[in-house]
Amino acid sequence: MSVNTTSLSQYLEHLQGTTFRKLYQQPSTALAIYRRMLPPMAKIFVMGILYSPAPFSLSDLDLWVKPDAVREKDQALAILRSLHIFQPQSVALTVNFRNSIRLAIEGGGDHNSFGVLSTEPIPSDVDHAFLDKYARKKWDDILHYVVSATGLTSFEKGSNGPKQSVKDLLMAGRLIERSGVELKITHIGFSFLLQEANAQVWALLLLWLEAIDAANANGARSNMDSVDMLQFFFLLASLQFGRAYSTDALSESRRNMLPSLIDFGLIHVPQHNSRQFFPTRLATTLTSNETVLRSVSAGFSAISSATSEEQDKCTIILETNFRMYAYVQSPLQIAVLALFSDLKFRFKGLVSGHLTRKSIKKAVSHGITADQIVSYLSTHADEQMYRHAAASNKPVLPPVVIDQIRLWQLDTERISTRDGYLFKEFDEYKEYKAVADFADNIGVCAWRNDKKGIFFATKVEQIKDFMKSRRKANEG
Repeated sequence: MSVNTTSLSQYLEHLQGTTFRKLYQQPSTALAIYRRMLPPMAKIFVMGILYSPAPFSLSDLDLWVKPDAVREKDQALAILRSLHIFQPQSVALTVNFRNSIRLAIEGGGDHNSFGVLSTEPIPSDVDHAFLDKYARKKWDDILHYVVSATGLTSFEKGSNGPKQSVKDLLMAGRLIERSGVELKITHIGFSFLLQEANAQVWALLLLWLEAIDAANANGARSNMDSVDMLQFFFLLASLQFGRAYSTDALSESRRNMLPSLIDFGLIHVPQHNSRQFFPTRLATTLTSNETVLRSVSAGFSAISSATSEEQDKCTIILETNFRMYAYVQSPLQIAVLALFSDLKFRFKGLVSGHLTRKSIKKAVSHGITADQIVSYLSTHADEQMYRHAAASNKPVLPPVVIDQIRLWQLDTERISTRDGYLFKEFDEYKEYKAVADFADNIGVCAWRNDKKGIFFATKVEQIKDFMKSRRKANEG
């Protein structure tokens, strides 16, 4: 179980068709996947045929697409089929998705997949500011625990960190590992820290799903089902921030999920009234592209005080001699800087150090890319650097430093491996060309050699379907 494979799109692509049929029985799930997972052209196709009485043909879709957008069309169709929104070898919506997306748009029904508002009195102290502070504290505890494994920072006084169940999940997901009596952060953990908050939340949720699947496969009684859990995550994403929802309307298995969701900071249950819960921004924006809580690379802070914005702030001055000065107070921000730099001095509100070959190569070995480092430095560049760049019409960061960072990464990438499938020995070149072009159009062709008639693809499912359809067409 690894966070490397727990992006939502990758997780969904590996699900079976029967699982999707169960997922799409809930309208909020169908709407969430439509909003988050589909590119614009795929959304147009779905809305265009949603109320069509008869299936469309591929030639009909060709009329909707400009000649120079054929690649985007093929990619959209590949995604729609991989998510079982379109039926195989047809331009028609699957039954469960069509029915659920109609219910989500039109309303009606007694499915309660968008939550049931609580009729209980709402505590006077629970407002938007309280929920934001609550969610930040919960999420900061998790991030602090991961960062503490670097040895560069420790927990704030009075903080016990996340619950033991969350710690076990981080360990199972190999974000951290135990070396003797000490905790060590892994390259997966480093990559996790540099993700934006929404991706971090999904990484933990999907690790939880995988843990439940593993427990059920081993015969352990978890009282939870991964499909129902995923449906509940999408339900939470459809709720309104700041509103109270009834726990009585939830099934028993979903009520069993609430303690873990509290530990993640996705929901708040009042201490004296367990019959209602409040979704936080971490939950209500699960299916949006909005960064609701700042990630480590954007300045998370574990201090929930009135001056937290100032303590989160990090501005960097980078010189052509690779010396770096950062005006920062957040321990988490300092830990992030130490991931790719050699910090020499630390004062109140200021740290200084160097970007070195060793520090960059160490960062790369932990899964951090040169582009991530450059992007971070550019995002947090001091206002002085921006003014100087504008006045002299030069880049914000010194080009010699940017080039050297990328060259140091290239030193570690002389040989790289990638999982995938090699296609060769086609009956004729025409068949190879058609299949290779299709793989290229849907974005899964990693390498091809037209002279030898072979190509390498990262995914095979859509290619297999394309080859079957061609075979049937030739036989007909």
